[in-house]
Amino acid sequence: MTTAPIQPLAVTVRGPMDLLRDYAQLIKLRVTTLVVVTAWCGFFFGKHKSGLPVLTIELLCALAGIGMVASGTACMNEIIERKSDALMLRTAQRPLVTRSLSLGHAITVWAVLTTTGAILLAIKLNLLTAGLTLLTALCYLLIYTPLKKISPLCTFVGAFPGAMPGVLGWAAARGKLEYEALALFAIVFFWQFPHFHAIALLYRDDYARAGIRMLPVVESDGRSTARQILVYGTALLPATLAPTLLGMAGLIYFIGASALSLGLLYLCARIWSECLPPSTLRAKMLARTLLKATVTYLPLLFALMMLNSTS
Repeated sequence: MTTAPIQPLAVTVRGPMDLLRDYAQLIKLRVTTLVVVTAWCGFFFGKHKSGLPVLTIELLCALAGIGMVASGTACMNEIIERKSDALMLRTAQRPLVTRSLSLGHAITVWAVLTTTGAILLAIKLNLLTAGLTLLTALCYLLIYTPLKKISPLCTFVGAFPGAMPGVLGWAAARGKLEYEALALFAIVFFWQFPHFHAIALLYRDDYARAGIRMLPVVESDGRSTARQILVYGTALLPATLAPTLLGMAGLIYFIGASALSLGLLYLCARIWSECLPPSTLRAKMLARTLLKATVTYLPLLFALMMLNSTS
């Protein structure tokens, strides 16, 4: 039995704002914004360690370059997954599904953003940052994206490129990688599992319809998903305290990070303790609560880290 694509709503009148909305969806603006904010945090601490001003033209070039490559990566992801997107309610209004943007248009946007971003990083910052940024994009597109159709291991594999923005910011500021960059990497790496498993629980039916093998799709009782949420949520707590131990942030951050991480861990533990089948309404309600918490958690954590940075 073949599942028919979800029919998008017809669009009859289009203007500049419609095009801007299409571009925002094409580059996954909210996700890209989080990438840029995380890269900013990495750059901030890299410059802070050097004792140099953190608000410089280098910062603008770093964020612009990383943001452009991230936008291009999101664009190519939608190009690759446009047929799957047409099968899911949450993605059925993306511009390549509705055909409000042509495939050729999207490919041009991807090429311009990725090339310009990489060149900017190489010329204005350093080759390390440009190379790592492109490698991150390639891993996301060539390994994580196709793996989504094959195995639930995609979440683990995708967490590696997903955790790179802070490292890229650090490399842009310092021209090398150090333990502090690893601490930023670990925070985002562990955070992704509660975040993306919550999404997968919430949109399990969509993923199943499109043949995307997220963990809640391939296991019906929810036990493995709940266990991973708890394990990685637990690992996140010590990871968030590492910046204080490495001298990046002070006591206020340590206390605030502990409170934020314990609050998030409580929500993770609640999903594990109830361990409901993903198809139940209660499981989706808990997943939605966790998802909202993870979206709020990361920006608050990084803002607190930067505000309480040590000299």
